[in-house]
Amino acid sequence: MCGIVGYKGKNDACGILIDALKRLEYRGYDSAGIAVWNQGRIEIARKKGKVDELRKVVADGDFSGRTGIAHTRWATHGTPSERNAHPHKAGDVVVVHNGIIENYIELKERLRKEGHKFLSDTDTEVIPHLITSYIGKGRDFAEAVRLSLKELRGSYALGIIREKDNTLIAARKESPLIVGVGNGEYFIASDAPAIINRTKRFIFLEDDDIVIFEDGGMRLIDLEGKPVKREIRQVQWSDAMAEKGGFKHFMLKEIFEQPRAVSETLIGRVKEERGQVDFEELRLPDLTKIKKIWMVACGTSYHACLIGKHLFESLLRIPVETDIASEFRYREPILKKDEMLVLVSQSGETADTIAAMKEGKKRGVYTLSVCNVLGSTLARDADGVIFTHAGPEIGVASTKAFTTQISVLFLLMLHMGKGLGKMAGEEISRYIKEIKQIPRKVQSILDAAASIEEMARRYMSCKDFLYLARGINYPSALEGALKLKEISYIHAEAYAAGEMKHGPIALIDENMPVVVVSPNDHTYKKTCGNVEEVISRRGRVILFTDDERHEMADRVESCFVLPRTIYGLQPILSVVPLQLLAYHIANFLGTDVDQPRNLAKSVTVE
Repeated sequence: MCGIVGYKGKNDACGILIDALKRLEYRGYDSAGIAVWNQGRIEIARKKGKVDELRKVVADGDFSGRTGIAHTRWATHGTPSERNAHPHKAGDVVVVHNGIIENYIELKERLRKEGHKFLSDTDTEVIPHLITSYIGKGRDFAEAVRLSLKELRGSYALGIIREKDNTLIAARKESPLIVGVGNGEYFIASDAPAIINRTKRFIFLEDDDIVIFEDGGMRLIDLEGKPVKREIRQVQWSDAMAEKGGFKHFMLKEIFEQPRAVSETLIGRVKEERGQVDFEELRLPDLTKIKKIWMVACGTSYHACLIGKHLFESLLRIPVETDIASEFRYREPILKKDEMLVLVSQSGETADTIAAMKEGKKRGVYTLSVCNVLGSTLARDADGVIFTHAGPEIGVASTKAFTTQISVLFLLMLHMGKGLGKMAGEEISRYIKEIKQIPRKVQSILDAAASIEEMARRYMSCKDFLYLARGINYPSALEGALKLKEISYIHAEAYAAGEMKHGPIALIDENMPVVVVSPNDHTYKKTCGNVEEVISRRGRVILFTDDERHEMADRVESCFVLPRTIYGLQPILSVVPLQLLAYHIANFLGTDVDQPRNLAKSVTVE
């Protein structure tokens, strides 16, 4: 997955598509490809590396034509290579795809029995083979596409062409895709920056929409073949605004991308009906011999490790030691071969975390990396790797990387719970059902973001903040305080709520906002007592809770109600309003939200 573009019109498709791919380079990718239709023939070029390398290949071929599709790939299935790059072809059908096809293994096995031969390691390749299969059974192109889409489980944004039809078909489900409407020409793109220089008239497709671009124009249908109407919207975005999807900052865009990021992290891994979690190609050691787990990281990723520790110890009863990567090796930790070292990093290039991995490998410990970037050092050199599917994160202050890291650690806990015989399939199915609802619940928080913005306006002039929480939400409080420090330059500290009376309570007065995360769980009463202590000292309490009837709600200065979920997943929900609070305070103060002073996105020095 990464960037899709497509074109059908009266101009040179190749030049338009290459330019559009260049405009999507900010998203990050590992390979690129293009397919152009010309008089019943499709010319295809694919290249590992940058779009400029693809441009060189195209210059040596005949890519004249007025219909085509192109893609930049950020690998999810199969290593970065020319054979795994998009477009993929079967018969005379050519496809580019963003997303993940969850049931591709079952489809591939069925198609192989029908005689289809596969040439890549990707999930995408089953799509043109499936369409070709339906065409072979007498279906026309559009009908073959529609029937194929009904068989796909997972997410997709698709651009599809065929040699025998001068037709471009696009479709989406749980992966962004827009249509650009020009003067006698049409565009498709996964993101507006690709085509904002050519049109500002867009159709924002919805799930299960299929668009068929023919010489006579375009038509929209749904998965049942029924006509669909979508409004053409005129936008006034500049190129810079388009890169951010109309958001003012990348950070805000990435906060709002979290429902999709978590959803894509789950796709292909959770099997609710089977009560299991699968990680493709991950080879863990004999789990029965693992006596202890280490979780090591820096910054935001370290906070995710603290949540992981809580999950593994409370639900699997496996001892977990968390460590800040920059401190890990200097005390010469006692590592044993019956232990596992989990290393968490958004970039996979964090110098201190890489050093911790080397320390573990030197001691013969199994190393497992959790990261977001295929081909990064941690992904290459660790014994095993689980990728978060957050997509590129441009803002320096991490947001969607954090929630997807928690999601991966939760899935890893379920996977190991099944492997160790500590969790039955029925129990795992219940947990899977809960985590599959998380994207929708995060979206409900984002839908109420205006109230967080008003809250931020109220507290933007404060110079110090205190954050309090208990249990599994304490790391969310740490993360909320970190976000505020990073982008607003306001001093903020987070404490386990029970520690307040051991020192921080001395800071509380009428000028001190105290952010409290207090869901209605087994820590509820204790946290209510802490809120009482703050109020009695005239502290300004900002309460985040999942209980509309929270006993302190009428006594605090501000309150935001979260959706309910199980205890182990609360941090994914509780951190989102804290991210929004930090963002809006920083925005009101006029700081450089995406590139805060003194900070770098990937800390590659010790």
